[in-house]
Amino acid sequence: MQFQIQTSSRTPIYEQLAEQIRQAIAFGQARPDERLPSVRQLSRELLVNPNTIARTYQELEREGLLVSRPGLGIFVAQPRVELTQEARDRRLQEPLDRWLTVAVHLGFSRDEVLHLVNQRVEQFQWNSQASPVL
Repeated sequence: MQFQIQTSSRTPIYEQLAEQIRQAIAFGQARPDERLPSVRQLSRELLVNPNTIARTYQELEREGLLVSRPGLGIFVAQPRVELTQEARDRRLQEPLDRWLTVAVHLGFSRDEVLHLVNQRVEQFQWNSQASPVL
């Protein structure tokens, strides 16, 4: 997994890294139980303060995307579905509504949006074994 930091961006470095890791997991480029670079190693590679890397990893651990194994390092967590279907729906609805609002303002038709969604869905790694808690 290669990380790219845009120092000229207004987005904080820890957020840039976190988003890259989230996307790598979603696209299947980082798989469950895969070890990530150590804080020290990644900070040297990116020329970034180790505290920034640690903050990124801690945030993603809180989200349940990474897991720390003492003495072994940081790993991609196994997918977990602990929320009810209703809670999962609510969590996805807000960013989806924002995205659809942008699509409307850009002049996309309903069919164009559905076509785009269908194209993009194929790019992601879906966990077919996850079953929601009801």
